[in-house]
Amino acid sequence: MTPAPPHEETPTRFPEEADVAARIGAHLDARSGDLVRLASDLIAFDTTVRGAPGEPARDEADCQEYLAERLRAAGFTVDVFTPRPGDLPLTPQTPAGLGFAGRPQLAARRPGTGNGPSLLFNGHIDVVSAEPRNGWRSDPFRAEVRDGRLYGRGSCDMKGGIAAAVLAVETLTALGLAPAGDLLFNTVTDEEWNGAGTLASVGNGIRADAAVVPEPTDLDTVVAQRGILGGTVTVQGRPGHAEYPPGDWRHGGAVNAIEKTVPVLAALAALREAWAAEPGSAHPLLPPPSLVPTTIRGGEWWVTYPASCSMDLDVTYLPAHADADGFASGIRERIEREVRAAVADDGWLAAHPPVFTWETELPPAELPADHPLVGRLVRAAASYGRTSKPVGEPSWTDAATLTRLGGTPAVCLGPTATRPDGSATLHTVDEYAELADLLDTAKALALAAVAPTPPQGAGTSPASARTAPEGARS
Repeated sequence: MTPAPPHEETPTRFPEEADVAARIGAHLDARSGDLVRLASDLIAFDTTVRGAPGEPARDEADCQEYLAERLRAAGFTVDVFTPRPGDLPLTPQTPAGLGFAGRPQLAARRPGTGNGPSLLFNGHIDVVSAEPRNGWRSDPFRAEVRDGRLYGRGSCDMKGGIAAAVLAVETLTALGLAPAGDLLFNTVTDEEWNGAGTLASVGNGIRADAAVVPEPTDLDTVVAQRGILGGTVTVQGRPGHAEYPPGDWRHGGAVNAIEKTVPVLAALAALREAWAAEPGSAHPLLPPPSLVPTTIRGGEWWVTYPASCSMDLDVTYLPAHADADGFASGIRERIEREVRAAVADDGWLAAHPPVFTWETELPPAELPADHPLVGRLVRAAASYGRTSKPVGEPSWTDAATLTRLGGTPAVCLGPTATRPDGSATLHTVDEYAELADLLDTAKALALAAVAPTPPQGAGTSPASARTAPEGARS
Protein backbone atom coordinates (compact mmCIF):
# COMPACT_ATOMS: atom_id res chain seq x y z
CA MET A 1 0.00 0.00 0.00
CA THR A 2 1.16 3.49 -0.83
CA PRO A 3 1.14 6.11 1.94
CA ALA A 4 -0.34 9.53 1.43
CA PRO A 5 1.91 12.56 1.40
CA PRO A 6 2.66 13.69 4.98
CA HIS A 7 0.15 16.03 6.56
CA GLU A 8 1.36 19.31 8.00
CA GLU A 9 -1.41 19.61 10.59
CA THR A 10 -1.96 17.48 13.67
CA PRO A 11 -5.48 15.98 13.93
CA THR A 12 -7.73 17.81 16.36
CA ARG A 13 -7.89 16.10 19.74
CA PHE A 14 -10.67 16.16 22.30
CA PRO A 15 -9.86 16.15 26.04
CA GLU A 16 -12.46 13.54 26.96
CA GLU A 17 -10.88 11.03 24.60
CA ALA A 18 -7.86 10.47 26.85
CA ASP A 19 -9.94 9.08 29.71
CA VAL A 20 -12.10 6.97 27.40
CA ALA A 21 -9.03 5.69 25.56
CA ALA A 22 -7.43 4.64 28.84
CA ARG A 23 -10.54 2.75 29.96
CA ILE A 24 -10.87 0.99 26.62
CA GLY A 25 -7.18 0.11 26.56
CA ALA A 26 -7.17 -1.31 30.07
CA HIS A 27 -10.29 -3.39 29.44
CA LEU A 28 -8.98 -4.87 26.21
CA ASP A 29 -5.55 -5.54 27.69
CA ALA A 30 -7.34 -7.66 30.29
CA ARG A 31 -9.28 -9.44 27.54
CA SER A 32 -6.41 -10.11 25.15
CA GLY A 33 -6.81 -13.84 25.69
CA ASP A 34 -10.48 -13.61 24.77
CA LEU A 35 -9.52 -11.89 21.52
CA VAL A 36 -7.15 -14.71 20.59
CA ARG A 37 -9.77 -17.34 21.49
CA LEU A 38 -12.45 -15.63 19.40
CA ALA A 39 -10.17 -15.29 16.39
CA SER A 40 -9.14 -18.94 16.80
CA ASP A 41 -12.78 -20.05 16.96
CA LEU A 42 -13.54 -18.18 13.74
CA ILE A 43 -10.50 -19.68 12.00
CA ALA A 44 -11.78 -23.16 12.89
CA PHE A 45 -14.82 -22.68 10.63
CA ASP A 46 -13.90 -23.77 7.10
CA THR A 47 -15.33 -20.92 5.06
CA THR A 48 -13.12 -21.33 1.99
CA VAL A 49 -14.52 -19.14 -0.75
CA ARG A 50 -16.36 -20.63 -3.69
CA GLY A 51 -15.09 -19.95 -7.18
CA ALA A 52 -18.29 -20.75 -9.07
CA PRO A 53 -22.01 -20.31 -8.35
CA GLY A 54 -22.74 -24.01 -7.88
CA GLU A 55 -20.06 -24.88 -5.35
CA PRO A 56 -21.56 -26.27 -2.11
CA ALA A 57 -21.43 -24.23 1.08
CA ARG A 58 -19.05 -25.14 3.89
CA ASP A 59 -19.26 -23.77 7.44
CA GLU A 60 -20.55 -20.31 6.54
CA ALA A 61 -23.93 -20.71 8.28
CA ASP A 62 -22.38 -22.03 11.50
CA CYS A 63 -19.84 -19.20 11.53
CA GLN A 64 -22.53 -16.55 11.11
CA GLU A 65 -24.68 -18.04 13.89
CA TYR A 66 -21.66 -18.07 16.19
CA LEU A 67 -21.09 -14.38 15.50
CA ALA A 68 -24.80 -13.64 15.89
CA GLU A 69 -24.80 -15.01 19.43
CA ARG A 70 -21.82 -12.87 20.40
CA LEU A 71 -23.44 -9.74 19.00
CA ARG A 72 -26.83 -10.42 20.62
CA ALA A 73 -25.06 -10.72 23.96
CA ALA A 74 -23.50 -7.29 23.28
CA GLY A 75 -26.92 -5.69 22.86
CA PHE A 76 -27.37 -5.88 19.09
CA THR A 77 -30.52 -6.80 17.25
CA VAL A 78 -29.28 -9.40 14.76
CA ASP A 79 -30.68 -10.80 11.54
CA VAL A 80 -29.00 -13.69 9.75
CA PHE A 81 -30.57 -13.78 6.31
CA THR A 82 -30.07 -15.74 3.10
CA PRO A 83 -30.46 -13.61 -0.04
CA ARG A 84 -32.63 -15.11 -2.75
CA PRO A 85 -31.44 -15.45 -6.35
CA GLY A 86 -32.25 -12.16 -8.00
CA ASP A 87 -32.10 -10.12 -4.78
CA LEU A 88 -28.76 -8.53 -5.65
CA PRO A 89 -28.67 -5.09 -7.27
CA LEU A 90 -28.08 -5.45 -11.00
CA THR A 91 -24.40 -4.68 -11.58
CA PRO A 92 -21.54 -6.25 -13.54
CA GLN A 93 -20.09 -7.35 -10.20
CA THR A 94 -21.86 -10.72 -9.91
CA PRO A 95 -23.46 -13.27 -12.25
CA ALA A 96 -27.20 -12.90 -12.73
CA GLY A 97 -29.35 -15.07 -10.46
CA LEU A 98 -26.54 -15.92 -8.03
CA GLY A 99 -27.81 -18.03 -5.13
CA PHE A 100 -26.67 -18.10 -1.50
CA ALA A 101 -27.87 -21.48 -0.24
CA GLY A 102 -25.89 -22.22 2.91
CA ARG A 103 -24.18 -18.82 2.76
CA PRO A 104 -26.21 -16.40 4.90
CA GLN A 105 -25.29 -12.79 5.61
CA LEU A 106 -25.40 -11.15 9.03
CA ALA A 107 -26.69 -7.65 9.74
CA ALA A 108 -26.89 -6.25 13.26
CA ARG A 109 -27.71 -2.90 14.82
CA ARG A 110 -27.49 -1.32 18.25
CA PRO A 111 -29.27 2.04 18.59
CA GLY A 112 -27.28 5.09 19.58
CA THR A 113 -28.12 7.47 22.37
CA GLY A 114 -28.88 10.48 20.20
CA ASN A 115 -28.68 11.84 16.70
CA GLY A 116 -25.01 11.25 16.03
CA PRO A 117 -23.68 9.73 12.82
CA SER A 118 -24.08 5.99 12.45
CA LEU A 119 -21.04 3.73 12.04
CA LEU A 120 -20.82 0.31 10.38
CA PHE A 121 -18.24 -2.42 10.90
CA ASN A 122 -18.16 -4.74 7.88
CA GLY A 123 -16.08 -7.87 7.39
CA HIS A 124 -15.96 -11.00 5.23
CA ILE A 125 -15.94 -14.46 6.80
CA ASP A 126 -14.77 -16.23 3.62
CA VAL A 127 -11.10 -17.09 3.22
CA VAL A 128 -8.96 -18.15 0.28
CA SER A 129 -7.91 -21.76 -0.14
CA ALA A 130 -5.34 -23.07 2.33
CA GLU A 131 -3.68 -25.22 -0.32
CA PRO A 132 -1.00 -26.46 -0.39
CA ARG A 133 -1.83 -27.56 3.15
CA ASN A 134 1.32 -29.66 3.42
CA GLY A 135 3.33 -26.44 3.26
CA TRP A 136 1.89 -25.13 6.53
CA ARG A 137 3.81 -25.57 9.76
CA SER A 138 0.48 -26.10 11.58
CA ASP A 139 -3.10 -26.95 10.55
CA PRO A 140 -4.43 -23.81 8.81
CA PHE A 141 -7.86 -24.32 10.45
CA ARG A 142 -6.50 -24.88 13.96
CA ALA A 143 -5.07 -21.53 14.99
CA GLU A 144 -1.74 -21.60 16.77
CA VAL A 145 0.12 -18.88 18.67
CA ARG A 146 3.87 -18.80 18.10
CA ASP A 147 6.29 -15.99 18.92
CA GLY A 148 3.60 -13.37 19.46
CA ARG A 149 1.72 -14.23 16.28
CA LEU A 150 -1.57 -15.97 15.57
CA TYR A 151 -1.20 -18.39 12.66
CA GLY A 152 -4.08 -19.79 10.62
CA ARG A 153 -6.06 -19.21 7.45
CA GLY A 154 -7.92 -15.96 7.94
CA SER A 155 -5.83 -14.81 10.91
CA CYS A 156 -5.18 -11.50 9.16
CA ASP A 157 -7.57 -11.74 6.18
CA MET A 158 -9.86 -11.20 7.83
CA LYS A 159 -11.22 -13.24 10.73
CA GLY A 160 -8.68 -11.58 13.00
CA GLY A 161 -10.11 -8.20 12.04
CA ILE A 162 -13.67 -9.39 12.62
CA ALA A 163 -12.68 -10.71 16.05
CA ALA A 164 -11.11 -7.34 16.87
CA ALA A 165 -14.32 -5.54 15.85
CA VAL A 166 -16.46 -7.90 17.96
CA LEU A 167 -14.24 -7.34 21.00
CA ALA A 168 -14.43 -3.60 20.33
CA VAL A 169 -18.23 -3.50 20.53
CA GLU A 170 -18.27 -5.91 23.49
CA THR A 171 -15.90 -3.54 25.27
CA LEU A 172 -18.22 -0.61 24.69
CA THR A 173 -21.07 -2.63 26.20
CA ALA A 174 -19.03 -3.73 29.19
CA LEU A 175 -17.87 -0.17 29.93
CA GLY A 176 -21.25 1.44 29.33
CA LEU A 177 -19.89 3.53 26.46
CA ALA A 178 -22.67 4.15 23.98
CA PRO A 179 -22.09 6.05 20.73
CA ALA A 180 -24.48 8.87 19.92
CA GLY A 181 -25.28 7.26 16.58
CA ASP A 182 -26.37 3.75 15.70
CA LEU A 183 -23.67 1.09 15.57
CA LEU A 184 -24.07 -1.51 12.82
CA PHE A 185 -22.25 -4.80 12.23
CA ASN A 186 -22.27 -6.71 8.94
CA THR A 187 -20.44 -9.98 8.24
CA VAL A 188 -20.63 -11.36 4.72
CA THR A 189 -19.55 -14.09 2.35
CA ASP A 190 -17.92 -14.10 -1.09
CA GLU A 191 -15.62 -11.08 -0.77
CA GLU A 192 -12.69 -13.12 -2.00
CA TRP A 193 -14.65 -13.96 -5.17
CA ASN A 194 -16.82 -11.05 -6.26
CA GLY A 195 -18.09 -9.19 -3.20
CA ALA A 196 -21.56 -10.70 -3.50
CA GLY A 197 -22.23 -10.76 0.25
CA THR A 198 -21.77 -7.05 0.83
CA LEU A 199 -23.61 -6.32 -2.41
CA ALA A 200 -26.53 -8.41 -1.12
CA SER A 201 -26.39 -6.59 2.21
CA VAL A 202 -26.52 -3.24 0.42
CA GLY A 203 -29.50 -4.48 -1.54
CA ASN A 204 -31.13 -5.49 1.73
CA GLY A 205 -30.78 -2.01 3.22
CA ILE A 206 -27.46 -1.87 5.07
CA ARG A 207 -26.39 1.77 5.19
CA ALA A 208 -24.61 4.09 7.60
CA ASP A 209 -22.95 7.47 7.68
CA ALA A 210 -19.54 5.80 7.59
CA ALA A 211 -18.01 2.33 7.69
CA VAL A 212 -14.76 0.67 8.71
CA VAL A 213 -13.70 -2.64 7.18
CA PRO A 214 -10.98 -4.21 9.39
CA GLU A 215 -9.03 -5.73 6.53
CA PRO A 216 -5.30 -6.20 7.14
CA THR A 217 -3.64 -2.79 6.77
CA ASP A 218 -0.89 -2.66 9.44
CA LEU A 219 -3.28 -0.22 11.17
CA ASP A 220 -2.97 2.28 8.35
CA THR A 221 -6.20 3.72 6.95
CA VAL A 222 -7.00 2.70 3.38
CA VAL A 223 -8.78 5.56 1.63
CA ALA A 224 -8.33 4.54 -2.03
CA GLN A 225 -8.39 1.28 -3.95
CA ARG A 226 -8.23 0.17 -7.53
CA GLY A 227 -11.05 -1.49 -9.43
CA ILE A 228 -10.70 -4.98 -10.87
CA LEU A 229 -11.90 -6.37 -14.17
CA GLY A 230 -11.59 -10.07 -14.90
CA GLY A 231 -11.96 -11.56 -18.35
CA THR A 232 -10.76 -14.02 -20.96
CA VAL A 233 -9.35 -13.55 -24.45
CA THR A 234 -9.63 -16.50 -26.82
CA VAL A 235 -7.62 -16.91 -30.01
CA GLN A 236 -9.03 -19.23 -32.62
CA GLY A 237 -6.92 -21.65 -34.64
CA ARG A 238 -7.65 -24.53 -37.00
CA PRO A 239 -6.78 -28.12 -36.07
CA GLY A 240 -4.62 -30.41 -38.14
CA HIS A 241 -1.99 -33.13 -37.70
CA ALA A 242 1.01 -31.46 -36.04
CA GLU A 243 3.50 -33.78 -37.76
CA TYR A 244 2.41 -32.63 -41.22
CA PRO A 245 3.07 -29.18 -42.70
CA PRO A 246 0.10 -26.96 -41.89
CA GLY A 247 -0.48 -25.66 -45.41
CA ASP A 248 -1.96 -22.29 -46.34
CA TRP A 249 -4.72 -21.21 -43.96
CA ARG A 250 -6.44 -19.38 -46.83
CA HIS A 251 -7.03 -22.74 -48.47
CA GLY A 252 -8.06 -24.71 -45.40
CA GLY A 253 -4.62 -25.27 -43.85
CA ALA A 254 -4.09 -25.73 -40.13
CA VAL A 255 -3.42 -22.76 -37.84
CA ASN A 256 -1.65 -23.03 -34.48
CA ALA A 257 -3.76 -21.07 -31.99
CA ILE A 258 -0.96 -21.03 -29.42
CA GLU A 259 1.44 -19.37 -31.86
CA LYS A 260 -1.25 -16.88 -32.89
CA THR A 261 -1.61 -15.97 -29.21
CA VAL A 262 1.95 -14.60 -29.15
CA PRO A 263 1.11 -11.34 -30.99
CA VAL A 264 -1.95 -10.94 -28.77
CA LEU A 265 0.30 -11.23 -25.72
CA ALA A 266 2.62 -8.63 -27.21
CA ALA A 267 -0.31 -6.29 -27.84
CA LEU A 268 -1.50 -6.66 -24.25
CA ALA A 269 1.99 -5.91 -22.93
CA ALA A 270 2.30 -2.81 -25.15
CA LEU A 271 -1.10 -1.56 -24.00
CA ARG A 272 -0.17 -2.09 -20.36
CA GLU A 273 3.04 -0.10 -20.77
CA ALA A 274 1.36 2.75 -22.66
CA TRP A 275 -1.58 2.91 -20.24
CA ALA A 276 0.67 3.12 -17.18
CA ALA A 277 2.67 5.99 -18.73
CA GLU A 278 -0.34 8.20 -19.49
CA PRO A 279 -0.76 11.34 -17.34
CA GLY A 280 -4.21 10.21 -16.24
CA SER A 281 -2.72 7.03 -14.78
CA ALA A 282 -0.77 8.80 -12.03
CA HIS A 283 -2.26 8.66 -8.53
CA PRO A 284 -0.66 9.79 -5.25
CA LEU A 285 -1.73 6.66 -3.35
CA LEU A 286 -2.21 3.93 -5.94
CA PRO A 287 -0.04 2.10 -8.47
CA PRO A 288 -0.85 2.77 -12.12
CA PRO A 289 -3.45 0.64 -13.87
CA SER A 290 -2.31 -2.73 -15.11
CA LEU A 291 -3.28 -5.59 -17.41
CA VAL A 292 -1.84 -9.00 -16.57
CA PRO A 293 -2.39 -12.37 -18.30
CA THR A 294 -2.62 -14.83 -15.40
CA THR A 295 -3.53 -18.25 -16.84
CA ILE A 296 -3.35 -19.80 -20.30
CA ARG A 297 -5.02 -22.87 -21.80
CA GLY A 298 -4.50 -24.19 -25.30
CA GLY A 299 -4.62 -27.28 -27.42
CA GLU A 300 -6.59 -30.51 -27.52
CA TRP A 301 -4.03 -33.22 -28.22
CA TRP A 302 -0.26 -33.30 -28.28
CA VAL A 303 0.01 -34.22 -31.98
CA THR A 304 -2.68 -31.78 -33.16
CA TYR A 305 -2.31 -28.13 -34.08
CA PRO A 306 -4.32 -26.40 -31.33
CA ALA A 307 -7.74 -25.15 -32.38
CA SER A 308 -7.95 -22.52 -29.64
CA CYS A 309 -5.94 -20.83 -26.93
CA SER A 310 -7.43 -18.79 -24.07
CA MET A 311 -5.86 -16.47 -21.53
CA ASP A 312 -7.41 -15.11 -18.36
CA LEU A 313 -6.77 -11.43 -17.70
CA ASP A 314 -6.55 -9.49 -14.44
CA VAL A 315 -7.11 -5.79 -15.11
CA THR A 316 -6.74 -3.19 -12.37
CA TYR A 317 -7.76 0.43 -12.88
CA LEU A 318 -7.96 3.73 -11.02
CA PRO A 319 -11.07 5.50 -9.72
CA ALA A 320 -10.64 8.13 -12.46
CA HIS A 321 -10.96 5.43 -15.13
CA ALA A 322 -14.37 4.19 -13.97
CA ASP A 323 -17.51 4.97 -15.93
CA ALA A 324 -20.43 6.94 -14.52
CA ASP A 325 -21.70 3.84 -12.69
CA GLY A 326 -18.29 3.07 -11.21
CA PHE A 327 -17.43 0.19 -13.52
CA ALA A 328 -15.11 -0.52 -16.44
CA SER A 329 -17.16 -0.21 -19.63
CA GLY A 330 -14.68 2.21 -21.22
CA ILE A 331 -11.73 0.04 -20.26
CA ARG A 332 -13.32 -3.06 -21.78
CA GLU A 333 -13.91 -1.22 -25.02
CA ARG A 334 -10.38 0.17 -25.12
CA ILE A 335 -8.71 -3.20 -24.53
CA GLU A 336 -10.72 -4.91 -27.23
CA ARG A 337 -10.26 -2.10 -29.75
CA GLU A 338 -6.53 -1.63 -29.28
CA VAL A 339 -5.61 -5.32 -29.17
CA ARG A 340 -7.55 -6.10 -32.34
CA ALA A 341 -5.98 -3.11 -34.09
CA ALA A 342 -2.50 -4.17 -33.00
CA VAL A 343 -2.82 -7.65 -34.53
CA ALA A 344 -4.72 -6.62 -37.67
CA ASP A 345 -1.59 -6.99 -39.83
CA ASP A 346 -1.76 -10.73 -39.26
CA GLY A 347 -4.10 -12.07 -41.94
CA TRP A 348 -5.50 -14.89 -39.82
CA LEU A 349 -6.12 -12.65 -36.80
CA ALA A 350 -7.67 -9.97 -38.99
CA ALA A 351 -10.13 -12.54 -40.32
CA HIS A 352 -10.56 -14.24 -36.93
CA PRO A 353 -10.04 -11.49 -34.33
CA PRO A 354 -9.47 -12.38 -30.68
CA VAL A 355 -12.72 -12.85 -28.75
CA PHE A 356 -13.04 -11.19 -25.34
CA THR A 357 -15.46 -12.24 -22.62
CA TRP A 358 -15.75 -10.28 -19.38
CA GLU A 359 -16.84 -11.61 -16.02
CA THR A 360 -16.14 -10.16 -12.58
CA GLU A 361 -16.07 -6.37 -12.27
CA LEU A 362 -15.26 -4.77 -8.93
CA PRO A 363 -15.52 -0.99 -8.73
CA PRO A 364 -12.73 1.30 -7.49
CA ALA A 365 -13.36 3.82 -4.75
CA GLU A 366 -11.71 6.73 -2.99
CA LEU A 367 -12.35 9.04 -0.06
CA PRO A 368 -10.43 12.25 0.55
CA ALA A 369 -7.65 11.80 3.09
CA ASP A 370 -9.20 14.57 5.20
CA HIS A 371 -12.58 12.85 5.48
CA PRO A 372 -13.84 13.02 9.10
CA LEU A 373 -13.82 9.22 9.41
CA VAL A 374 -10.12 9.17 8.58
CA GLY A 375 -9.45 11.74 11.27
CA ARG A 376 -11.34 9.67 13.86
CA LEU A 377 -9.31 6.56 13.05
CA VAL A 378 -5.97 8.37 12.95
CA ARG A 379 -6.67 9.92 16.38
CA ALA A 380 -7.88 6.61 17.80
CA ALA A 381 -4.79 4.72 16.64
CA ALA A 382 -2.52 7.47 17.97
CA SER A 383 -4.10 7.09 21.41
CA TYR A 384 -2.48 3.66 21.56
CA GLY A 385 0.89 4.67 20.17
CA ARG A 386 0.16 3.70 16.57
CA THR A 387 0.69 5.95 13.55
CA SER A 388 -2.11 5.42 11.06
CA LYS A 389 -1.41 6.95 7.64
CA PRO A 390 -3.92 7.37 4.81
CA VAL A 391 -2.80 4.82 2.21
CA GLY A 392 -3.91 3.21 -1.05
CA GLU A 393 -4.84 -0.44 -1.59
CA PRO A 394 -3.53 -1.87 -4.89
CA SER A 395 -6.28 -4.49 -4.88
CA TRP A 396 -9.95 -4.32 -3.82
CA THR A 397 -12.13 -4.70 -0.73
CA ASP A 398 -15.81 -4.52 0.20
CA ALA A 399 -15.22 -0.91 1.26
CA ALA A 400 -15.54 -0.03 -2.42
CA THR A 401 -19.00 -1.60 -2.67
CA LEU A 402 -20.15 0.29 0.41
CA THR A 403 -18.74 3.57 -0.91
CA ARG A 404 -19.72 3.29 -4.57
CA LEU A 405 -23.01 1.40 -4.38
CA GLY A 406 -24.14 1.52 -0.75
CA GLY A 407 -24.15 5.23 0.02
CA THR A 408 -21.76 4.56 2.92
CA PRO A 409 -18.29 6.17 2.83
CA ALA A 410 -15.95 3.37 3.88
CA VAL A 411 -12.28 2.88 4.68
CA CYS A 412 -10.20 -0.05 5.90
CA LEU A 413 -8.17 -0.29 9.09
CA GLY A 414 -7.01 -3.58 10.53
CA PRO A 415 -4.15 -5.78 11.70
CA THR A 416 -1.01 -7.19 10.12
CA ALA A 417 -0.71 -6.97 6.34
CA THR A 418 3.03 -7.26 5.76
CA ARG A 419 5.91 -9.36 7.00
CA PRO A 420 9.14 -7.79 8.28
CA ASP A 421 10.63 -8.14 4.77
CA GLY A 422 7.76 -6.08 3.31
CA SER A 423 5.98 -8.98 1.61
CA ALA A 424 2.28 -9.62 2.22
CA THR A 425 1.16 -12.14 4.82
CA LEU A 426 -2.40 -12.42 3.53
CA HIS A 427 -3.19 -15.32 1.17
CA THR A 428 0.10 -17.02 2.03
CA VAL A 429 1.10 -20.34 3.56
CA ASP A 430 1.54 -19.72 7.30
CA GLU A 431 -0.63 -16.60 7.21
CA TYR A 432 -0.45 -14.79 10.53
CA ALA A 433 -1.43 -11.69 12.45
CA GLU A 434 0.66 -10.09 15.16
CA LEU A 435 -1.16 -10.36 18.48
CA ALA A 436 -0.24 -6.76 19.26
CA ASP A 437 -1.83 -5.64 15.97
CA LEU A 438 -5.06 -7.49 16.72
CA LEU A 439 -5.28 -5.91 20.15
CA ASP A 440 -4.49 -2.40 18.90
CA THR A 441 -7.06 -2.81 16.11
CA ALA A 442 -9.74 -3.63 18.68
CA LYS A 443 -8.74 -0.60 20.76
CA ALA A 444 -8.73 1.78 17.80
CA LEU A 445 -12.11 0.55 16.53
CA ALA A 446 -13.71 0.85 19.96
CA LEU A 447 -12.39 4.36 20.52
CA ALA A 448 -13.31 5.50 17.00
CA ALA A 449 -16.87 4.28 17.57
CA VAL A 450 -17.39 6.60 20.55
CA ALA A 451 -15.06 9.44 19.56
CA PRO A 452 -16.80 12.67 18.59
CA THR A 453 -16.87 13.57 14.94
CA PRO A 454 -14.29 16.25 14.06
CA PRO A 455 -15.83 19.71 13.82
CA GLN A 456 -16.86 21.26 10.55
CA GLY A 457 -13.73 22.22 8.65
CA ALA A 458 -11.56 19.44 10.07
CA GLY A 459 -12.42 17.34 7.05
CA THR A 460 -15.19 16.62 4.60
CA SER A 461 -18.55 17.07 6.30
CA PRO A 462 -20.22 13.79 7.23
CA ALA A 463 -23.62 12.91 5.90
CA SER A 464 -26.50 14.06 8.03
CA ALA A 465 -27.10 11.66 10.90
CA ARG A 466 -29.24 8.73 9.96
CA THR A 467 -29.74 5.18 11.03
CA ALA A 468 -30.28 2.08 8.97
CA PRO A 469 -33.79 2.11 7.49
CA GLU A 470 -36.38 -0.06 9.14
CA GLY A 471 -36.33 -2.29 6.09
CA ALA A 472 -32.69 -3.12 6.71
CA ARG A 473 -32.12 -6.52 8.20
CA SER A 474 -30.13 -5.22 11.11
